[in-house]
Amino acid sequence: MPHPRFYGTFPRIIDHYVGELGIIPLELAVHKMTGATAQALKLKDRGLLREGYRADVTIFDPADFRDRATYADPHRYPSGKRTSVIVNGTIVVEDATHTGALPGKVLRRDRNGGVG
Repeated sequence: MPHPRFYGTFPRIIDHYVGELGIIPLELAVHKMTGATAQALKLKDRGLLREGYRADVTIFDPADFRDRATYADPHRYPSGKRTSVIVNGTIVVEDATHTGALPGKVLRRDRNGGVG
């Protein structure tokens, strides 16, 4: 059984810390999940929407993006009827429904610290 945050880490931050508590602005939360993480992991062409970068994009409504996974039922996707995810230019989730597409790949470091 995975931990509930396996499915709900980012929705929990958006809903709880950005929405409910208001202790972090949405823009900073998104940056920490994307650009800052890519920079910390030394992923040179990821984490930002910039020409020449590999962009995986999540489109969501912060007012309806909540973690629903629990310890008893950890395999629950977050809420968000208008949530869509694009990976490598392919729509993977459209209006909160998985399309069946699996265009992603595991990133591995080479001996020089590069990712491929």
